[in-house]
Amino acid sequence: MSQQEPPQPQQPPASPHEQSRLTETTVSSELIYDGAIIHLYLDEVRLINGHHKRREVIRHNGAVAIVPVDAQGNVVLVRQYRYAAGRVLLEVPAGTLEAGEAPEVCAARELQEEAGYRPGKLERLGGIYAAPSYTTEFIHLFMATDLEPSRLTVDDDEFLEVYPLPMDEVMRLIEAGEIRDGKTISGVLLARERLRRAGR
Repeated sequence: MSQQEPPQPQQPPASPHEQSRLTETTVSSELIYDGAIIHLYLDEVRLINGHHKRREVIRHNGAVAIVPVDAQGNVVLVRQYRYAAGRVLLEVPAGTLEAGEAPEVCAARELQEEAGYRPGKLERLGGIYAAPSYTTEFIHLFMATDLEPSRLTVDDDEFLEVYPLPMDEVMRLIEAGEIRDGKTISGVLLARERLRRAGR
């Protein structure tokens, strides 16, 4: 265990709605576990009433998730086994940001690695905090269109099945509770609205 400056994840600037006197102040931060992807810290914070409280925080570089939509209007999903969930999940392609990497660069790379496509057009949809009560992970959401076949080598510990489905079927699976991945649900809903507004 050590006292060191925690890594700063890539996050967007605070919006006016997030400016508040409710902010907690970090008093100390202790590294408990330093992993390849996550870094667990035990922080002491000062609350707005002056009291002190401990916070367990998982710090993470952040991630991207991409909703690829092909020329036929299908959403190109992937299926993979998620050990922590204990099951195979249907998801949009996604991946972790390298330190200092631009989200757009990461999104293009992950789409090629996981789905085998290069995006002709990449649109930012927004982003979500994965679980803001205990982790800094922020997931940047994109929609990819004008897809061109172009595969990069997948990481040697990833085994995926590409699974394109019509948008209406993806929505049905979300509403039926058969798609349970949060970034996928958020990304698909935002992409569907973006396509609707564009008349696509």
